[in-house]
Amino acid sequence: MSFKALGEKINFETVKEESTLSGEILANKIARDKELAAIMKGEDDRMLLVIGPCSSDNEEAVLDYANRLAKLQEEVKDRVFMVMRVYTAKPRTNGDGYKGLVHQPDAQGEPNLINGIRAVRNLHYRVITETGITTADEMLYPENLPLIDDLVSYIAIGARSVEDQQHRFVASGIDVPTGMKNPTSGNLNVMFNGIYAAQSAQNFLFNGEEVETSGNPLAHAILRGAINEYGKNIPNYYYDNLLDTIAQYEKMGLENPFIMIDTNHDNSGKNYLEQIRIVRQTLINRDWNESIRKAVRGFMIESYIEDGRQDKPEVYGKSITDPCLGWNKTEELVREIYNTLGE
Repeated sequence: MSFKALGEKINFETVKEESTLSGEILANKIARDKELAAIMKGEDDRMLLVIGPCSSDNEEAVLDYANRLAKLQEEVKDRVFMVMRVYTAKPRTNGDGYKGLVHQPDAQGEPNLINGIRAVRNLHYRVITETGITTADEMLYPENLPLIDDLVSYIAIGARSVEDQQHRFVASGIDVPTGMKNPTSGNLNVMFNGIYAAQSAQNFLFNGEEVETSGNPLAHAILRGAINEYGKNIPNYYYDNLLDTIAQYEKMGLENPFIMIDTNHDNSGKNYLEQIRIVRQTLINRDWNESIRKAVRGFMIESYIEDGRQDKPEVYGKSITDPCLGWNKTEELVREIYNTLGE
């Protein structure tokens, strides 16, 4: 047999007992989740920012960032609603590179998934309980969803997962907004078929049980750019791209049409400074066209304490995966968004 168990079967319920939200903290999360749902439904016209590090590799630095973000959120709360990226698993299809906190709780250590699972839950829990800001994560492994389903307020389905049936079906049972990215090919039909599946009731096997879901009406589109056959990045946040995406929403009759612009990845060519220009251009497009203004109501921004990236975790608060905007530029950009929305 090619599978070898390296330890006892993990009981997620036991792990969750160690870090359960309660009292004022739980009430705050419930209140913020209601606000977020209202934004997704168009009942609240604030701009949604899913913002934070590309990957959460260092607990101290992530909490430092979270405290800064929470203070900034209070300053801009009447026009901007922020959910912090606490991304704990990274797709590494070639086997190289950092795979995230769930694999390596010590970014320079060996894989340790037992400790990694506890570290993932503990980090989400600490961000929420110590700062009041709520969190987002990418669902790279659907079977791990029960580990954090009571903590996260936003789930992303990545470009390499959006075509997978299991991801689509599990998304249909998630009760928080779930963003589905276009695949790296840029094929919007793939993304919209994923949204349709996620918004529909499904029946399937999940973690050894037959389950049925009621559908997730808050599943929505994330435009993250594409790569052509020559390896060149092809942005898809431009004016015509937005109109095409809106038209597809209308054609399929999907609920709660909402478009989030991923300002990094293949939209920026992973040039982190381009995120600033992409936000600015999108805000101009919103002003120019009423349909775009109503549909494009979110940005996904990769940001950390220090600008750029590094190969090893040597500089505090600097990404070891994709390059990020540093805190000073992040603060300026969020305030710019806030002021532009008020004009």
